[in-house]
Amino acid sequence: MKFTTKSLCRNKVKLTSLSSIAAIGLGISILNITSCAVAPPGVPNIPSVSEAPQTDSLAKSKSVSAYSPPLERPGLGTGWGKDISSEVGFINFKRSSNKPSGVASIYYNDKEGIKAMTNSWSYSGSGMQKAADGLVEWGVKGSWGYLKNKHSKGKRFVTGNKDKNYALVVKNLSRTRLEIVFSVDGLDVMDGKPASIKRRGYIIPAGETLTVKGFRKSADAVAAFKFASVNSSYTQLSGTGTRNIGVIGMAVFTEAGRDPWKYGKTELNNRHNARAFAEAPQLRAR
Repeated sequence: MKFTTKSLCRNKVKLTSLSSIAAIGLGISILNITSCAVAPPGVPNIPSVSEAPQTDSLAKSKSVSAYSPPLERPGLGTGWGKDISSEVGFINFKRSSNKPSGVASIYYNDKEGIKAMTNSWSYSGSGMQKAADGLVEWGVKGSWGYLKNKHSKGKRFVTGNKDKNYALVVKNLSRTRLEIVFSVDGLDVMDGKPASIKRRGYIIPAGETLTVKGFRKSADAVAAFKFASVNSSYTQLSGTGTRNIGVIGMAVFTEAGRDPWKYGKTELNNRHNARAFAEAPQLRAR
């Protein structure tokens, strides 16, 4: 799939070829990249101890405390990885409702963090699991396959490894197109801004699978999702803070005027099991 325009974030991108994977805008979903997530800025400079007044040993000890960097939160966040080629286009998609048909979350951390968060837990099979009342199945894929799931107190957890890339994978199990809005650490994967179900997402045709490998930088590339320390996470370095670190969100929207289960499993089973002749003769009134 080729695109005729490859302008970067500072210029509005108008793509002439359609892709089956992206939708931005309301009603007519168009990807207009007038601004987008950029490489996170460095950690702000912290004044040195020598810049603070030191009249005596007590003042010196106070100045050291005042200008020491904050202690880092333990566990993992998601960093800004290397560029990965990922072309995106636009396509019309009108939501059937402003309210998503389903919202799901996956929590992640390192092994020690997951152990602390899940006093009692159980494995729940393969990495891909159903969500949104069966409209989709989704999971987190690492370098060597899908990350194993744990369930504890109604939440789903996966264990990550620092400096390793990961991707979000979702398969459309319905009979119609769906719109998927993803967030990582409370940030929208399309532009790195605070996540909201009002934002637009990726379009997945019926029966197909979408793999999202990073925060979108432009119409041609994403910055890889990479497990990182909290202080090195994108949400921390971009100034958003770390309140929502460690959670991946997904909102699923159906298309207006279309029934995703028109020929779903139940209907097909009923059709296949229809009998040409009843087992017992039917009765009628005299």
